[in-house]
Amino acid sequence: MAKKVDLFIGFLITVLWGGNFAIIEMGLKDLDPFILTFLRFTLCAFPLVFFIKKPSNVSFISLAIYGIFFGVGLWWVVNFAMFNGLSAGLSSVFLQFSAFFTIILSFLFLKEKITKIHMIGIFFACLGLIMIIHFSGQESTVKGIFLVIIAAISWAICNIVVKISKPVDMIAFIVWSSLFSAPAVLVMTILVKGWQTILSIPHDITIGSAFSVIFQAYITTIIGYMIWNNLMKKYPATEVAPLSLFVPISGIITSYIFLGERLSTGKLLSAMIVIVGIFIFLNATRYQNRKKEKIFNAV
Repeated sequence: MAKKVDLFIGFLITVLWGGNFAIIEMGLKDLDPFILTFLRFTLCAFPLVFFIKKPSNVSFISLAIYGIFFGVGLWWVVNFAMFNGLSAGLSSVFLQFSAFFTIILSFLFLKEKITKIHMIGIFFACLGLIMIIHFSGQESTVKGIFLVIIAAISWAICNIVVKISKPVDMIAFIVWSSLFSAPAVLVMTILVKGWQTILSIPHDITIGSAFSVIFQAYITTIIGYMIWNNLMKKYPATEVAPLSLFVPISGIITSYIFLGERLSTGKLLSAMIVIVGIFIFLNATRYQNRKKEKIFNAV
């Protein structure tokens, strides 16, 4: 069962990720969303790759799979969805369905247990997410939603890669996997938008967008995913993945505080329902253990 300290740290990371959408908006004022992603992973890899050794217990194949799914399958696809009309708010909500995909994949490939209590937690969390979408009042596109669901599956696959490979040095794992993320994002960007977008980087970048790239590379990705992946490696998916459901809640709150976006009663109620679902998730193992103890004592 996950320690309370680890769960609290995981919670803080999801708060950071939720607030990161304001930082992304800062970068998108001056940079193309694909370029923002490309620069993010380029900085994740360079210059740190020259000073940090490749993780000894992880193969290049695992690094490549994680890097490509993380860079292209997750973040490039999310930005492409936003490029096709899906709002940043709804993107953050749909992306958190990765929690359920992670749990399902862990059950299928790693034989991790899913109990009835977990299913109840999934029900409440899904209900809350759907309510957030309903009360957001934002327009979306079917294509954009479909793309973000693909991104959510990609994030789940990344979580499974971490659980299987169990990197000893997580910072080295993120830095070296970014060697595969950056070129893959670059290729996809050129295919979709052409070379001109790449060539315009020196003219488009500003102090604000540079800060956004640096923050996303070093704080959000290297530090944030170092902590998240270590939790994924250490605990069952059912105890960690649901924490990501705090991201849209954090995003709603930070948007209200820093961007002045309206925080409706419906959104607050939706957030509370998601929290109930997460609480059920995180206490499922404890409840099962107590139930077993009662049965044992009765015998």
